[in-house]
Parts: sequence; C-alpha cells; structure tokens
Amino acid sequence: MSGQKTVTPSAESLAASLTATKTRGLPPVHKWNPPFCGDLDMRIARDGTWFYQGTPIGRPGLVKLFSSILKMEDGKYFLVTPVEKVGITVDDAPFVAVDFEASGNGEEQTLRFTTQVEDEVTAGPDNAIRVVRDPETGEPSPYVHVRAGLEALIDRKSFYRLVDIGVYHDGWFGLWSGGAFFRVIPSDQLP
Repeated sequence: MSGQKTVTPSAESLAASLTATKTRGLPPVHKWNPPFCGDLDMRIARDGTWFYQGTPIGRPGLVKLFSSILKMEDGKYFLVTPVEKVGITVDDAPFVAVDFEASGNGEEQTLRFTTQVEDEVTAGPDNAIRVVRDPETGEPSPYVHVRAGLEALIDRKSFYRLVDIGVYHDGWFGLWSGGAFFRVIPSDQLP
C-alpha cells in the first residue's frame, strides 16, 4: 500500500479542486500531470451541450469552469486538476464556435470566433480553420483551433456567413485570417 488516498472522480470533486486553485485566465493544465483516476460519466455532445450522468449540465458557469480544465492527450479528452485527471467523452469537438466577427479585407482580414463557453480566438497561423468533408455526402464540417489541440466546430449559421465572405486563391475557395489562407473547397468543385 502506498498510503496515498484513493480519489473517486466526480464532477463535484473536480469543481472543488479547481476552485481551490483559481487563477486569472485559464488554468495551466499543460503543467499539471496528476494520476489518472478513471473515466467520468461526462459527455460533450456535437452541439456543445455538456452532460453529466446522462443529464445536461444546466449551469453555464459550471460548464465554463469544466471547459477551462479540458485537455487532450493522444486523441483522448480529460478534465485535469492539480490532483486528479479523469477521462470524458467528446462526440466531435469539445467546443462550438457560435459566432464570429470579420475585420479588414483580403489578406488583411481577421476572423475572431466566440465559442459557446465564451472563449475567443482569432484564426491565423496558430489557430487554423479546417474543413472536413463527409466522403459519402460531401457535407462540410468546419473547425477552428481554439487552444492546445482543442477545436471548435463552427456552427452552421456562422459557416454560411463565412462562405459569403470567402474568396478564390490559388485554385481554392477559402478564407483569409491573420495573414493565412484557409482552404475550404477546390474551386473546380464549386458550381
């Protein structure tokens, strides 16, 4: 026996641990490497809704708190505090970009996205936009990098608005932001 107290993961223990270590801005989860405590019955649906034990989490502040300690390692998602690390399920991307603001034109344009948990990110070389097309239907799924390998699915209304401001460049239809061009679809595949 190690003499170390066994930790049973729960949403309450995660929230309490994080509240005890509250810092300005996002917690330094990249510096935390606690032992894995098991999987938690928590899921983020494709629409950005967080569920705990099958029930939607109805407190936006709690969802925002949990989203601040989200970490991805080897393609798996975890909630991490200084003392515990628990696995959660993410259906698609952990965030949803629910709006954006465009400023400037052409190569000088910037696109600033806001997620469902009020994170803000400007697309550019460090925060790429990518579009994955379903091989059977051709339907696009657009994403923007938010932080540390975590992405936001760009919601449909925002994607339609992005398409309205898209441009052609080097045989592609896409978007400029932060001096980078993000390809959406080859120009010859558009009607």
